[in-house]
Amino acid sequence: MTGRPALFVDRDGTIIADAHYLADPRGVRLMPGAAAAIAQANAAGVCVVVVTNQSGIARGMITVDQYEQVRARTDSLLAAHGARVNATYHCPHSSHTGTACDCRKPGLGMYRAAAADLSIDLARSAYIGDRWRDVQPAQSTGGIGILVPGSETPEDDVEQARQHISGRLLIANDIGDAFSIGLHAVAASSLALDAVSVHPGDVASVPSSGIGS
Repeated sequence: MTGRPALFVDRDGTIIADAHYLADPRGVRLMPGAAAAIAQANAAGVCVVVVTNQSGIARGMITVDQYEQVRARTDSLLAAHGARVNATYHCPHSSHTGTACDCRKPGLGMYRAAAADLSIDLARSAYIGDRWRDVQPAQSTGGIGILVPGSETPEDDVEQARQHISGRLLIANDIGDAFSIGLHAVAASSLALDAVSVHPGDVASVPSSGIGS
């Protein structure tokens, strides 16, 4: 153990509603349960790090300043509910523009930067989000991935998660469940499922219908 554990969490579709290249901070809407889940992690003393792909910057759909305004608004809304994130990292690149990078999820660039900046042990951390790319880094780092499917989650992403369900890859009912599972995981010396003590009600078997509609 070379550092502290963290909960890495996606932004759009997980913490805030996915408005697709959101440029106006007035459009920020917290997802139900997001603030309470983050506040729970704060109370437990566990680091919360937001990691978000923002290809709209490279594609000219939003500016860096607009991104920062949305980030600040998100932080402000969380603070109003007694919740805070320790740090936020974003990838401004896009595969559509041919910009090569190692930070776009599921790449590990943002996670490695956070590990260096905040003394985080990636193997003891949990990776939470509504897309397969948000949880896939757990396979590379040895952490635990927790998919939280929502209305914007592609069915292919849910199927990928189903195929990899194990003690290190789970599907949660909602963000509250995901954070509860993650907090149990990072508090354990081992990330094996029997150490996490996940109860049947903590993990959802997501139906094939209704996802991505």
